[in-house]
Amino acid sequence: MQTLRNAPDALEGRRLRGGVFEIEPDHIETVGRLDDRLQIEIAGLKASISRSGQRVPILVRPLEGDRYSLIYGRRRLEACRDLGIKVRAIVTEMDGDQALRDQLLENQERRDLSFIERALVAAALLNGDHLGEAERTNKGVAEVLGLTEAGVSQLLSVVRAVGESLVLAIGTAPGIGRPRWEELKKSLGDASVDRENLAAVAAEARSSHSGGPDEKSDAAFLAVLAAVVQVERPTRPSGPRGTPSVAIPGVGAATIATGGRGRQFKLELKAEDRDFVSWLEGKAPQLIAELHERWKRKED
Repeated sequence: MQTLRNAPDALEGRRLRGGVFEIEPDHIETVGRLDDRLQIEIAGLKASISRSGQRVPILVRPLEGDRYSLIYGRRRLEACRDLGIKVRAIVTEMDGDQALRDQLLENQERRDLSFIERALVAAALLNGDHLGEAERTNKGVAEVLGLTEAGVSQLLSVVRAVGESLVLAIGTAPGIGRPRWEELKKSLGDASVDRENLAAVAAEARSSHSGGPDEKSDAAFLAVLAAVVQVERPTRPSGPRGTPSVAIPGVGAATIATGGRGRQFKLELKAEDRDFVSWLEGKAPQLIAELHERWKRKED
């Protein structure tokens, strides 16, 4: 991707779609102030920009006159401000992406975007008109966000599988990283669920949680994931010969198979309660030893 346009319009900081501009940091507005922790953590970034330049642009939207509002890239902005240099930025109209704008602007004081926020940004850059037509590719988005193409594909696959409406119902979920979003993506692919019902589950979790916005969003994600996992799915035959599963009231369903000339015993349990599986995992050796003692005593 061409990262800097040398046309006079670009150098003057005017809007030009697909371009990356140099803007005075004082012309970019942010909400609130940096805390001491952030000031400390930009030291390494300042050294890198001073040595090699700012390779990854920030994202801003235009305001009145020559003013801009920051969407993401707070640390890079502050590093350039401290160095006394202009900051490289993509200027984008966000009016056509109200949901994305709301999602980002309400959280711009945080140091970094959460996994799902980055995923929404990647989807907006790929599907919107913020970049030039030739740059709206996984590779172009990867260069803007400082990621690999595989990383961008990973972000986009989650947004597509989960759905933007459900993502926005859950929120930024800063405490939920990529593995858990991947788990939700896979669970949604395995189950037939009503996305509107899941959005309602998320809303209920947010309204009933007593914590702050971040904690409410994390709780909404966990509630949605739990709801998806609990959806009834057809029991699939398992075991070497398609051994039918046995329902265990209050526990779940189990498939039992033997082999190895009577020396192997395989138990596959699909439990209703995930916490029980975790407990059983730690207690299994002890329980098997107790059952063996009962067998030696010929107890039922």
